[in-house]
Amino acid sequence: MAVEGLIGKKIGMTQVYGDDGRAVPVTVIQAGPCVVVQRKAPAKDGYSSVQLGLVEDRKTKKVSKAMAGHFAKTGGGLPPCRVLREFRVADNDEAKVGDKVSVALFAPGDTITVVGVSKGKGFQGVVKRHHFRGGAATHGSMFHRAPGSIGSSAFPSRVLKGMRAGGHMGMDQVTIRNVKVVKVDAENNTLVVKGAVPGAGGGFLVIRKSAAPAKKK
Repeated sequence: MAVEGLIGKKIGMTQVYGDDGRAVPVTVIQAGPCVVVQRKAPAKDGYSSVQLGLVEDRKTKKVSKAMAGHFAKTGGGLPPCRVLREFRVADNDEAKVGDKVSVALFAPGDTITVVGVSKGKGFQGVVKRHHFRGGAATHGSMFHRAPGSIGSSAFPSRVLKGMRAGGHMGMDQVTIRNVKVVKVDAENNTLVVKGAVPGAGGGFLVIRKSAAPAKKK
């Protein structure tokens, strides 16, 4: 089986010390274990992939009929998982339902790609959301954190699409590439990576092996 990634949960940030004594900020991730819930093949689905489910310590409760039916197709040997994600594999890959994927997939020094959902900030104005400078703070100015003009009155007499304005900030899918693996603990299913990753503590992540960089000519 050649699944190139798994599902993880962000635990939080800490620091480790390198050989030179410098403190390195790292993120600790609960990576897996995962189990193959569904195998998709080109003949039936048009492409080849596997659907992984994150195996958690607590039992999944209040399973919907649709999800119960989905897991019933596995033969009844797999308990329902709350978190499911899909990973592409080669057409000739031998992955099958019930196979396990663990953090042992990675090794210290590897570079990975981490996909998560950024922290939600609620409704924010243009200064925080788009880094507008704002107006003067003195000399009787009454223009401080307002966006200013958003269009012309004569032409085109409308607000152009994409105009930066206040609105909902955060809760976006964010992809961080070339994240370095610092430590792998296969016994406790934890992965320590250099730097920060998207999302708040307890948020779910998709972790993949990074594609090999193009060679310079």
